[in-house]
Amino acid sequence: MHYREEIPVDHGVDNTFALMTEGYMYIPNRRRRFNSNIFSTRLMGGQKVICIAGEEATRLFYDNDKFQRQGAAPKRVLKTLFGKNGVQTLDGYAHKQRKALYRMLLEPRRMKQLLDITYDQWDIAIEQWKGKDQVQLLHEAEKIMCRIVCRWTEVPLWANELERRAHDLGSMIDAFGAIGPRHWRGRLARKRSEAWIRQVITRVRSGSLQVREDSLLHAFAWACDTEGMLLNPQSAAVELLNVLRPTVAVGRFVTYGAVAFHQFPETKKKFQTNDDAYRHMFIQEVRRYYPFGPFLGARVRRPFVWKGHAFKQGTLVLLDVYGAHHDPHIWKEPDIFKPERFRDWNSSPFDFLPQGGGDYMSGHRCPGEWVTTEVMKASLDALANQMAYDVPRQDLSYSLVRIPSLPKSRFIMENIRRK
Repeated sequence: MHYREEIPVDHGVDNTFALMTEGYMYIPNRRRRFNSNIFSTRLMGGQKVICIAGEEATRLFYDNDKFQRQGAAPKRVLKTLFGKNGVQTLDGYAHKQRKALYRMLLEPRRMKQLLDITYDQWDIAIEQWKGKDQVQLLHEAEKIMCRIVCRWTEVPLWANELERRAHDLGSMIDAFGAIGPRHWRGRLARKRSEAWIRQVITRVRSGSLQVREDSLLHAFAWACDTEGMLLNPQSAAVELLNVLRPTVAVGRFVTYGAVAFHQFPETKKKFQTNDDAYRHMFIQEVRRYYPFGPFLGARVRRPFVWKGHAFKQGTLVLLDVYGAHHDPHIWKEPDIFKPERFRDWNSSPFDFLPQGGGDYMSGHRCPGEWVTTEVMKASLDALANQMAYDVPRQDLSYSLVRIPSLPKSRFIMENIRRK
C-alpha cells in the first residue's frame, strides 16, 4: 500500500486572476512559498490543477503511460496557437503516426536548404533596411521568417500578402496567454490562416497548384490518418500551420538574441569569432534566459501515486517551464546571462524545456527544435557579422506578467549598413 501525503494547496475558489497578474512567476512564487515542487490550485473555472516542477517531475510528466495531451490545452489555446486536433493534442499511435510527418523536417538535405534560404532572406532584408531611418526588428524578423518557411515548404506567398500572412502568424503566437483584444486578434488570425492553407491544400489535391513531389507542401497535402484515409483539408491545414507558425515564432528568439548582443556586448564579440560551439551555447542561453512559454499542460491518463502524492484520472497537471530555466537547483546563477554554462551541460531532455521535454521522436518534445536553433544561428550570424547598426535609446525591458513576453520596444535599429 502506498503512503499518501497531502499536496500543498494554493487556496481559493478560482486562482485564475492570480495567474493572470503574476504570469510566468505564478508557479515559481508558490514553489518558494510552499518550499515544494508540487502544489495544487484551482484555475480556469475552478478546476483542480496540480503544478509540478523539477527534473524528476519532468520525467514523470513525459511518461505517456501516466499522462495524455488530449483535453489538456484550453479551448482558447486551440483556437489561437495550436488549432483543433493538431499533433500537440494527440496521444498514442495517432500521435506517433502524425508526428512522422514532421521528421522530414530534419532530413540533412532539407536542413541545408533551410539554411541557404535563411541566409538569402537576411541578405535581401539588409539591402531593404539600408534605406530606412528605423527598423523594428521583431516585426521585420517575423516577415523574414514567414518568407523563409513558405519558400522552404513551397507554400505560395505573393509579395503583396506577406505583411498580412506574417502578421496573422505572429498574432496567433501572441494570443496564447492573452485575454481581451489580443486574444480575439489571435482567433481571427487563425481563422484567416486556416482558410488560406486549406485553399492551398485543396489546390494541390485538385492539381491546380503544381508542386514537387518531394516538397513539404506535397507531403502535408497528401498526409493520411491512422486508417490510411486522406486527412481532411482542415486537419492538413492545421498540421502545415504547425510548421509555418513555429518558424515565424523564431523571430521572437532572434529579437531576444539581438537584445542579448546589446545588453551583453562581450557575447556579441565572441559570437563574431565564428566559433560554432560558442554560437550554439549562445542560442541555448537565449532560449533559457528569456521568457517564452511559462508552463506546459497534460491530463492524468489513469490514477497513480508519485512520491506519496495521489494523481486522479483526468486531473490537469501543469509543468513549470520558466521556473525550471531559472531554478538554482538546476542552473548555477540562473539569473545571469552566461552562454558558457552549456559547455558542461549534460544535454538532459528533462531540465531544458524551451520546446518541451522528453524524446523528440516518440514523445511530445517539438521535432522542430533543430529548425529553431539552426535558423537562429544563421539569423544571429547575419545580425552580428553581415550588418552594422545603431541602437537608439529605448525600453528593452520585458514583463513577466504578459504571456508571451516581448521587449517593450520590439528592438529598434537605426543607420543599418552592410559590413
